[in-house]
Amino acid sequence: MLRRFSISLEESLLDKFDRYIQARQYDNRSEAIRDLIRKALVKKEWQADKQVMGVITLVYDHHQPKLQEKVTEAQHDFHHHIVSSTHVHMDHNNCMEVIIVRGKAGEVQELADRLIALRGVRDGNLTMSSTGKALR
Repeated sequence: MLRRFSISLEESLLDKFDRYIQARQYDNRSEAIRDLIRKALVKKEWQADKQVMGVITLVYDHHQPKLQEKVTEAQHDFHHHIVSSTHVHMDHNNCMEVIIVRGKAGEVQELADRLIALRGVRDGNLTMSSTGKALR
């Protein structure tokens, strides 16, 4: 069930918000506000070390000596957090690894940090999501 409430904002802040929702192609302000609230709640779950899900994305030079072995070793060390992983060849030199993870936020963050810090990783990111348990 949807419930209505009102928000009062300074005109300049509302103008910035309207540009934000237009740039992200929201249908209306309500959808944008719902997403911002959900993101804040997911962030709170991560800060509270709750059960979460996320995606670790790595771009790396596959010619870097022993890098693939280290990526695989880290995933084996955290095997109970790995839901799925996909390896993509971007070009002759670069690969992308996408790893879906689940577990306590701190442990998931630890795995992501370990992988992203490996020599030869050109870009790495952890995208946080929630299992939804704490949002209900």
